[in-house]
Amino acid sequence: MPAESDLSHHRILVTNDDGIHARGLKILEAIARGLSDDVWVVAPDHERSGAGHSISMNVPIRLRQLGEKRYAVVGTPTDCVLMAIYELMTEGPPTVLLSGINRGANLAEDMTYSGTVAAAMEGTLLGIRSIALSQVFAMGGEALWATAETHAPGVIRTLMRLPDWPAGTLVNVNFPDAPPEAVSGARITSQGQRPPGSFTIDGRIDTRDVPYFWVEISYKEGEKHNGTDLHAIHDNAVSVTPIQLDMTDHVWRGRLTEAFAP
Repeated sequence: MPAESDLSHHRILVTNDDGIHARGLKILEAIARGLSDDVWVVAPDHERSGAGHSISMNVPIRLRQLGEKRYAVVGTPTDCVLMAIYELMTEGPPTVLLSGINRGANLAEDMTYSGTVAAAMEGTLLGIRSIALSQVFAMGGEALWATAETHAPGVIRTLMRLPDWPAGTLVNVNFPDAPPEAVSGARITSQGQRPPGSFTIDGRIDTRDVPYFWVEISYKEGEKHNGTDLHAIHDNAVSVTPIQLDMTDHVWRGRLTEAFAP
């Protein structure tokens, strides 16, 4: 089956976890509009970083229309996808979901926390081709948005043109913390894993002598094994990682079957 050359027939849903007014969302929306005239934006009303694959179970989800095919949702990124599919895009679901472009990395274990990746997970569960995109930057630095802006269109086009897309699989894309001209290409990678301790607790005392706490992000160096997303970003390459929603450890499953055999 030949790859698609004309992508204009696609119906694209754009979402994120940084919020409806985020710079990365505006860039991704512009990229999507360069591919198709049928683009919908449904994103959280404010930043929901770290929301993971959570849904609003105990509070109502509220919706505000900001323009034609553009909505802000008082809810999580997963809520946004559900609202788009079941309430807004009732004439037909999207054929592609683009989530991002996140301000910050979604590498290695980040994916388990990420609302950006979670939106793509929900799209995948609903049978939609879903791509999560993130712009890596150093803590305390500035995100080099021109890098994602330059390289994302080609990556998205390539992925959208694939004739076959495995069920239950999304694609996680990260752009390196480097100027566009310094990017060394795109690599197909596997999910890496940093050393333990990237997220810790920072305890403080407020002006009334009451303790409070922040989750502190302090990524540990190491574990940049060849072929992983961490290694690709270290080499200033775009990391493209296929992620399966089936989290079963099939090797250990076999061993457990033997261990529990009567």
